[in-house]
Amino acid sequence: MSDFLASLRPRGSAVRRAVGISVEFTRLAEARRLVYAAVMKPPVVTSSPQVMGGTPVFANTRVPVQTLFDYLEAGDTIDEFLEGFPTVDREQVIAFLEEAKVRMLAQTR
Repeated sequence: MSDFLASLRPRGSAVRRAVGISVEFTRLAEARRLVYAAVMKPPVVTSSPQVMGGTPVFANTRVPVQTLFDYLEAGDTIDEFLEGFPTVDREQVIAFLEEAKVRMLAQTR
């Protein structure tokens, strides 16, 4: 009986195929999540030649995203950034940072 059970266990290429399917399924699920997020949420960052010459800005503002990075690199807090740029909402900053995190982590896989 144990020989029969051993014969049912996947070996070699069968295991590689199963692992490959699992990896592809994970990638597909991540891609679906990103598409859903992009379709269902309003953009956090926009870029248009008519606004700041195409510089990426927080949506519905003229505040460049680079300014947030400059503040954070200088050691300032998100609250200090928001005090200086009241047209940007906290939710926009958090959504931007979360999206950046997701994209960075996806690139490292």
